[in-house]
Amino acid sequence: MSAASASALRAAVRPLPVIDDPAFAEAFDAYADARVILLGEASHGTSQFYRARAAITRRLIEHHGFSIVAVEADWPDAANVDRFVRHRPRRDGEEAAFRRFPTWMWRNREVEDFIAWLREQNADRSAEEMAGFYGLDLYNLSASIRAVIDYLDEVDPDAAALARERYGCLTPWSRDPALYGRLAITEGYARCRAPVVDMLRELQSRRRELAAEDGDEWLDAAANARLVKNAEEYYRVMYEGPAESWNLRDTHMFETLCQLLDAKGPGAKAVVWAHNSHIGNAAWTEMGQVRGELNIGQLVKERFGEAARLIGFGTHHGTVAAASDWDGPMEIKQVRPALAGSQEELCHETGLPGFLLDLRDDGPEALREILLAPRLERFIGVIYRPETERWSHYSETILARQFDAWAWFDETEAVTPLPGAEAGVGEDDLWPFGL
Repeated sequence: MSAASASALRAAVRPLPVIDDPAFAEAFDAYADARVILLGEASHGTSQFYRARAAITRRLIEHHGFSIVAVEADWPDAANVDRFVRHRPRRDGEEAAFRRFPTWMWRNREVEDFIAWLREQNADRSAEEMAGFYGLDLYNLSASIRAVIDYLDEVDPDAAALARERYGCLTPWSRDPALYGRLAITEGYARCRAPVVDMLRELQSRRRELAAEDGDEWLDAAANARLVKNAEEYYRVMYEGPAESWNLRDTHMFETLCQLLDAKGPGAKAVVWAHNSHIGNAAWTEMGQVRGELNIGQLVKERFGEAARLIGFGTHHGTVAAASDWDGPMEIKQVRPALAGSQEELCHETGLPGFLLDLRDDGPEALREILLAPRLERFIGVIYRPETERWSHYSETILARQFDAWAWFDETEAVTPLPGAEAGVGEDDLWPFGL
């Protein structure tokens, strides 16, 4: 990387203080006029990314009227947390949140600290003014089926009986829905599609009636019913190709976000926490230009335009919490220094420990050429394989079009996963993360 490129970038960025300094979050006020702010991460297991998003989100809630925190997590798990932070009663028999792989992604000290703050922040607010915590993802099929049935058991036992019949088709595979996908594609038809679509349509048709009783509970049930419907399709199309399943998943997350904004009213403002691969505009990456994949960032930009801001996060080296294989144990792994010619190497060459780069203005011509040049960018998910890093974790992007801003943390460290339940700790102290 040329010294001139690093020098031009250094002159354009805003150095950031440490995350705990109030001035850190204040630096992001420049984006607070948006209705939707998407905050990314270059990995699912980096402490600085979680702590930075928490600090920014706290300021957006306290000073800028944001009331929706929507995260890359399954709806029923996040709903458990939402009831905790909004001081609503826990459901009988409800499982602790985020017990499925990868547990460290949300069951970590950084998220726990934010959730505790959010609960305290809501303590003196009216129900209408409280900020909520919501999941956008669609993986926890079994919990969503249970949530719909439990809700209908309370408001309409006859409808609950019908739901049990309709969801009975999926129940044998609800704990391992990939098996259903293999069966459906082998047999050549979607045996469970019609009943789950019918269930969603019925709930939506009764919105006025059911939401009048308890709008939050109806929203939860409707979101779970839509998750079941989309998950059924997701696990079928995952065998047709990666682009099809990726696009269905990100479209589901986008639709869930829009449903939340609609439910909370025209003045509602949302902050989204998700991986850079989801919140950066895919149209300006190898994902969209080569693989035909879209993402929530692209869809939000198309829907909300300048009322949406996409902020990516990056790092050069350090440690990360990740697994070597799906469903494998969490490991603390060394993040290799960035590859030559990558976005990360360019940022590292500035010599700054942390900075914020506003990408809405291309700036001087020399900087514009740098930021519009396609470069490799690193993406670490819940799996990290340093030994095949170039092919497993890098993809070409145009940074200035992928994001509206880029937050840089040169050296980072792994999140701190929560320990198991401690002996003698009461149930109230364990919720929502207790085992």
